[in-house]
Amino acid sequence: MADTAAKPINASLVVAICFCIAALEGYDIQAFGIAAPQFAPQLHLSPGQMGWAGSATMLGLMLGALGGGWFADRAGRRPVLAVAVAAFGLFSVGTAFSNSFETLTLSRLLTGVGFGGAMPNLIAIATEISPLNRRAATTTSMFCGLPAGGSVVALIAHQGQHMMDWRMIFLIGGALPLLLTPVILMLMPETRPTHAPDADRRVLAGVFAKGRAIPTLLIWVVFGLDLLVTYLLLNWLPTLVVAKGFSPAEGATASLWFNGFSIVGALFLGWLADRVGFRWPATLMFLGLAGAMYGLAHATGLSAILAWAGAAGFVVVGGLYVLYALAPIYYPIPIRAGGAGAAIAVGRLGSIAGPILAGNLRTIGYSPDQVFAAMIPAALVAAAAVWGLMTVGKPVED
Repeated sequence: MADTAAKPINASLVVAICFCIAALEGYDIQAFGIAAPQFAPQLHLSPGQMGWAGSATMLGLMLGALGGGWFADRAGRRPVLAVAVAAFGLFSVGTAFSNSFETLTLSRLLTGVGFGGAMPNLIAIATEISPLNRRAATTTSMFCGLPAGGSVVALIAHQGQHMMDWRMIFLIGGALPLLLTPVILMLMPETRPTHAPDADRRVLAGVFAKGRAIPTLLIWVVFGLDLLVTYLLLNWLPTLVVAKGFSPAEGATASLWFNGFSIVGALFLGWLADRVGFRWPATLMFLGLAGAMYGLAHATGLSAILAWAGAAGFVVVGGLYVLYALAPIYYPIPIRAGGAGAAIAVGRLGSIAGPILAGNLRTIGYSPDQVFAAMIPAALVAAAAVWGLMTVGKPVED
């Protein structure tokens, strides 16, 4: 285990708290897609406006990831994490009170800033509490909270579609992070090593120094393409399934399968990466994503849609958490959270583009099947980029 603090760290407690944080993020992010069929007509949103509102969260996350990683490398993981969790709870409550496109978009932007502040810290913490042969498994275990939280909100929507207003979904998603904040302050140990002078260098200078330029660019490409597809599906899968002729409840069920199988994918791919390395699992998962997108584009029955939605979640979301374990190993401790934050921030350009792209494609007349098929080239390019990263990149030994 990395030498991170004077007192022994209860790794199980840290993983449990981080899992809960990730679950609440996953709940809120998926809540947008689940609640969209309700709030879009109430707020008179066009498909293009829905795309922009969904992408506002990712823009905020990008800004928060850059700032959160930078501050955490200086002030510590715990205080920055607590502030970030409180922020996304507060502005998720704000989402529930939105009554226009402008207020909805602003609430989602500020919620995303909180998400972004938390994520690089979760990644750095996973690396700092784990032995080398358990890093992928630890990281994926933490981030399984994201699809677990998404599954919960999809299940709530499926079971209570006639009883629960969309505003209540966001109120629940905002109250729970606010309750978790004092738990973080009281129980989360500090995992950041003693402050090193190197942490004061600029993050962007650090991630491009000492032969890290090409690996950094490849990490950014892989993150961006994975997140483009991931957030297109998180925000649009229920709506696209409904547009294929199915009910809103069946659209929510597709999201449930997408999120549920991503948990299985994360655990399996993390376990596999710790045993055989990242090259083959990461490459094959993107090839599998291309196949899943082809399957969704050609599926006509509900069973086939659910199966391909589950397969897509297994590889694209489950695989994303393997990437979270992969990115920090290319950066030394003093810039680890900053490097992870930069990867998340730049990668989030893909998550911003994904919902907007889907909205624009639908606006110009693309069918749901054509939207799914348009993601196949992105998956193939990501497969090539991750193979290149494994070829030229050199992990840093702590």
